[in-house]
Amino acid sequence: MAATDISSAPNSAAATANGTKLRLGPLTALVIGSMVGSGVFSLPQNMAAGAGPLAIVIGWAITAIGMLALVFVYQSLATRKPELDAGPYAYAKAGFGPFVGFNSAWGYWISAWVGNVSYAVIVFSALSYFFPAFGDGNTWQAVVGASALLWAIHFLIMAGVRQAALVNLIVTAAKIAPIVLFIGIVVVAFKVDVFNADFTGLGNTSLGSIMNQVKSTMLVTLWVFIGIEGASVFSARAEKRRDIAKATVFGFLACLALYALVSLLSLGIISQPQLAALKNPSMAGVLEAVVGPWGAILINLALVISVVGAFLSWTLLAAEVPHIAGKDGTMPAFFGHENDRGVPSVSLFVTNILVQAFLIITLFAQSTYQALFFIASTAILVPYIFSGAYAAKLAIQGDSYGASENRNAPLLMGLLATAYGLWLVYAAGLSYLFMCAVLYAPGIVFYIWARRENSQRIFRPAEAAIGRGRHLCGVPDVDGCGERALTHSERFSHGRTRRSFRNRSVARSHRASA
Repeated sequence: MAATDISSAPNSAAATANGTKLRLGPLTALVIGSMVGSGVFSLPQNMAAGAGPLAIVIGWAITAIGMLALVFVYQSLATRKPELDAGPYAYAKAGFGPFVGFNSAWGYWISAWVGNVSYAVIVFSALSYFFPAFGDGNTWQAVVGASALLWAIHFLIMAGVRQAALVNLIVTAAKIAPIVLFIGIVVVAFKVDVFNADFTGLGNTSLGSIMNQVKSTMLVTLWVFIGIEGASVFSARAEKRRDIAKATVFGFLACLALYALVSLLSLGIISQPQLAALKNPSMAGVLEAVVGPWGAILINLALVISVVGAFLSWTLLAAEVPHIAGKDGTMPAFFGHENDRGVPSVSLFVTNILVQAFLIITLFAQSTYQALFFIASTAILVPYIFSGAYAAKLAIQGDSYGASENRNAPLLMGLLATAYGLWLVYAAGLSYLFMCAVLYAPGIVFYIWARRENSQRIFRPAEAAIGRGRHLCGVPDVDGCGERALTHSERFSHGRTRRSFRNRSVARSHRASA
């Protein structure tokens, strides 16, 4: 998972006004730095846990097509709809209505804060190499340490602290340098016979068929690319406009190569069953098998530095999702509250309370890093799917296109991104889909709250059907209040048309000036 600020486009543009425009090389490096997240340190075990080498190769090939399509979707939408700058959920809202937009915002938020829980777990799992009491990051000692880190970051942000440029440089170096070193060492030590011992993975009956193995890799590959939607924010920093697409593609392919090499080369050092049993961050175990204890020390320290260093920006990012949604009326207005330092104080507090609650849950449920990031990956599928669908819709309708402009390529990218998202829903499996449905369900209460604040109709008929569909899937029955709200809204809609229109206009004007 890479951390990219959903609202950083304007800031990037402003920075560019005072700085030097970037050529293709530096622009590509900037894209790579924004895409690479700390999830790469656990890739060897995460991929080998459910797949052999062949399935991993297929999984990366599918990811290459789907994620590149998603990159082009966000790049196209950022150019064609610059006014929709409130994050990926804004595209779902513009294309498919307020309820779909709300659920996209809600899912993006879930993914962000659950992702923060997973990183709190993995950093203390790494520290357990030096302090064994931390275990897999889910012992009581680890939970206490993660809680202390969480609330220390919380109060730093409340005081108006932002990520310093020097810290960003250190974090990037801590991520990239060990990965390059790891690949260089492992290439030399690679053993073809170990890699080919069970190339298909079918020799291990617990892995299942090739299809099942490929499905097991999908949420892992998605996880390391979450944040890719922010790659387009660097477009304002390009010296030549034609370099934007090149830098994005080159940066993406470079990251894809790094990730694929880390996961595949490890299978030439340690067999799949042994790799699947490694403790995370598993890159440490692989490097230790080649060079001895100093390899594990290097990787564990690099992960701790990169995660702790970036935790401030990740915490702020998670809080900004409901904050921006609260300011534009997608979520209740109290989420948009700021303190006198411009910090989204209410949103930050609610977000970190949820992170704290899940940290405690990891203690009693023995939740692992992998289980947590599977939930985070599944939760973000809604905004990704509808972003692709919105891009396809614009191409079909010709909205924002010139009369003679070719729409075939954007349409193909939108359809590919949508299909990729739907494939990921299938690959996620029922258990993680159900867990995410349970996390999505309480959002209906907040959706109704926000709609009533703005004197807007609660549900359209199709949206009410979506709510009832959740109930049929076994989600707790919070939809009744939605259906009652729909009935109430329709009962008075005819008698209050002019007044409702006037109230909505005032609300929109207020949000626009906020």
